[in-house]
Amino acid sequence: MMSKPAGVFTCTNSQHGGQETTIMTMVPYFAHLGMVYVPLGYASPHINQVGEVLGGSPWGASAVAGPDGSRKVNEKEAEIAEVQGRRFAEVAAKLMPENVVPPGMAGVETQTA
Repeated sequence: MMSKPAGVFTCTNSQHGGQETTIMTMVPYFAHLGMVYVPLGYASPHINQVGEVLGGSPWGASAVAGPDGSRKVNEKEAEIAEVQGRRFAEVAAKLMPENVVPPGMAGVETQTA
């Protein structure tokens, strides 16, 4: 049986509201189930930005909703999530048996190491 990839996207009410802790708490469950955790890493240039309220960390994509939940995901947070999604798709494709194209992946280009 092949390993299945796992990733996490999360949202909290503040920039330091436990986004990384939420993701780290999921990793033991992935290990228990034999899943391969696919983190974001520093694949997005927005991860190191500190000049504005922004979700996302090397652990995974996230957003800041604000204390009343009214703040919408901004363009940078959406881009971080897209980068993580692409990385996830690349890893998932590498975990697939030879000559199998998963649903929705036809025509999706992946990078090889």
